[in-house]
Amino acid sequence: MRDGIELKADHYAPLTNDPQGTILVRGPYGRGLPFSFIYAQVYAAREYHVVLQSVRGTSGSGGEFTPMVHEVDDAADTVAWLREQPWFTGTFGTIGLSYLGFTQWALLSDPPPELAAAVISVGPHDLHQSSWGTGSFALNDLLGWSDMVANQEASTARRLAFQFQAARRLASAVHGLPLGEAGRALLGEGSGFYESWVSHPEPDDPFWEPMRLTRALDRCTVPVLLISGWQDVFIDQTLAQYRALRDRGVDVAMTVGPWTHDQMVTRATGAAAAQTLQWLGAHLARGGAPDRPDPVRVFRTGSDGGWLDLPDWPPATAERIVYLQPGRRLGLRAPEPGAPESTFRYDPAHPTPTIGGRLLSRQAGYRDDSALARRSDVMCFTGDPLSGNVWVAGNPVVELDHRSDNPHFDVFVRISEVDARGRSRNVSDGFRRYSAIPDGPIRLELDPVAHRFSAGARIRVVITGGSHPRFARNLGTGEPAISGSRLVASTHTLRYGASSRMILPVADYASVAG
Repeated sequence: MRDGIELKADHYAPLTNDPQGTILVRGPYGRGLPFSFIYAQVYAAREYHVVLQSVRGTSGSGGEFTPMVHEVDDAADTVAWLREQPWFTGTFGTIGLSYLGFTQWALLSDPPPELAAAVISVGPHDLHQSSWGTGSFALNDLLGWSDMVANQEASTARRLAFQFQAARRLASAVHGLPLGEAGRALLGEGSGFYESWVSHPEPDDPFWEPMRLTRALDRCTVPVLLISGWQDVFIDQTLAQYRALRDRGVDVAMTVGPWTHDQMVTRATGAAAAQTLQWLGAHLARGGAPDRPDPVRVFRTGSDGGWLDLPDWPPATAERIVYLQPGRRLGLRAPEPGAPESTFRYDPAHPTPTIGGRLLSRQAGYRDDSALARRSDVMCFTGDPLSGNVWVAGNPVVELDHRSDNPHFDVFVRISEVDARGRSRNVSDGFRRYSAIPDGPIRLELDPVAHRFSAGARIRVVITGGSHPRFARNLGTGEPAISGSRLVASTHTLRYGASSRMILPVADYASVAG
């Protein structure tokens, strides 16, 4: 590197005199399994040269690991080294997931002329958005990830012990206050970068500039395939990446499956590898495979799920408006004025728990969330059985005529599907932190979905004052997250009428399926 630091890499050479091209993979998780197989051996066996590199401060590479800060310079210096290798094929592509996706955006922030294609799976480009994008710190994900990174290079015995204890360690640590002290107790010497994230909530803080690569979306010109899952923690950034590149006329395609982040190296591996090989074949290899017929491929979730090929995302939709009703019901007509208000009390000393959803956890994804309906700090509104299938594609929206007796409050909203047996299962979530009482109704855009609600099922709207530990609980005091520990409860009030409603983007499945 330009500062004299040396980074370690493994070179996988194909057994051919006529290679298809070169692939560069950069990440912090070591060069052994599973990455040596899914990102190196698979492609070397298909006649690509592969360079699998450990970023600085990891797996024998020099320097100190400060997540994401050095990746732009180190990526450029790695390409300069690559050009000098006698086996380099003259052009190369990049592949990889999660942090390995961020390192690709780092390279795309100033793309070298030899870069011919990229396949970015569940890869963020903006760490602030991942950390503080909702106004609350993403506690479960970032504390759990930091703990994993702090222990990944320990002895074999210690790593095995950590893997056995990781979930229990995290479940205990997320309840500690203040967040800085609790993180230090869990991470020890590895807490430095974690505490720095907790200490900088503001989006315009210069601290985040090295970790925010929005300029890559403005400069990228190479063909990019994006792969994600509806329950992935970074699906919002993947869709933003797709829209930004599409609007600039870049050759971009996107696949979204029914996966969580963890499932990208389990359930999704085969599908992701097949599409990656096709994309590299079309844009990097000699005499490569043809392009995919449509740029967007999504999995429609629900009882009769399956893959759909689309010309764009989202497909054309119409709004279906459903109103929250007294008696915890949903209906197609707004209730009459003067209906009694509903209230619940949120106590940060006993926060409403996270069940399923977009987490860096094995407990992520689609889960039975029926237990939420039984809590006193949760309001649930459930509709009548559907007379026919309802195909929702895009971002649902929930608007609430809501007020709180404490200006420091959170609102978490979920849409679930309740089956004939009364079991509820999450479909889409939305969350926002507030530091002042809004002047009017609040509006939450929920996670994107491609979901079919089945005839006979019921749609449910869940409203709570938090979802801990996915989002750090609101202390109710406005104190900084890094040092705050005093807890103040809040009472939430919901008024019924035309302003408390759910807006579903409903598509014509027959026309979409073609």
